[in-house]
Amino acid sequence: MKEPPIDDFYTKRGPIPMSIADPNKTILTGENPFIRLSHKDGEPNSTEASYWRIIFSPAGPGHVLYLKSELTEQRWRIYSDNIAMARWLQSTVQGMLNAELSDTTIPCADAQFSKTGDPRYFWTEHVKSHGEDISLTWFDIGEPLLIHSQPNQIPDRRYGVCTVLIPALGTRLVRNGVEAAGRSWAREREGRPFSTSALAFSESWTEAV
Repeated sequence: MKEPPIDDFYTKRGPIPMSIADPNKTILTGENPFIRLSHKDGEPNSTEASYWRIIFSPAGPGHVLYLKSELTEQRWRIYSDNIAMARWLQSTVQGMLNAELSDTTIPCADAQFSKTGDPRYFWTEHVKSHGEDISLTWFDIGEPLLIHSQPNQIPDRRYGVCTVLIPALGTRLVRNGVEAAGRSWAREREGRPFSTSALAFSESWTEAV
C-alpha cells in the first residue's frame, strides 16, 4: 500500500497532531535592516535608521527609510515610494518599535530606492530624493539568527515577528557625501554574537486574531 505524502501532514509514525501554521494574522512581510550608531558604547544613539522593503502589507508594497541623525539635525526624516504604506507602518509596527515614529505628521519625502551587495559580505541600500543622496551600508557580517515571537509574548509588543537577523559590526551611513559619526557596537542576543546594527530579511509580522 502506498504511503501518504509527507506534505499531507503525515509521518511514518502517523498524522502530525497539530497544525504547523501560525494561528495569528500575517500583516506584513519584507525586510527591515537597521543601523544604530553611538559615539561610545552604551551612550544614547547618535544615529537611528530603520529601512523597510515591504513585499506585502494592507497598504501595498514599497520602501521607506526612517532616519534621525546629526545629519538630519536630530529630527526624524521619512523617505518613501509609498506614503500610504509608510504611514500605515507608523500606526502599527514601526510606531510600536519606536514611539517617536507613531507621529504621522512627520513630513514624508518621495524617494527612489535600490540595493547592491551580497549579504554574506556587505549590503548597501541607496535612497535618492529631491537633491538628497543617502546610502546605508552593512559589513563585517556575522552569523544569522532566526527569531520568532508571538503577539504579546514580549512586554509592550502587541505584534509577533519571525525574522532572520544578520548582525553587522561594520556600518556606514552617508547623506550627501557626509558620513554619520559614531559606530555600531557588539552585543549578545539569545546567547549569540550580535550588534546594534543588523540586516533583517524574510521578516513577517503578525497580530492576534
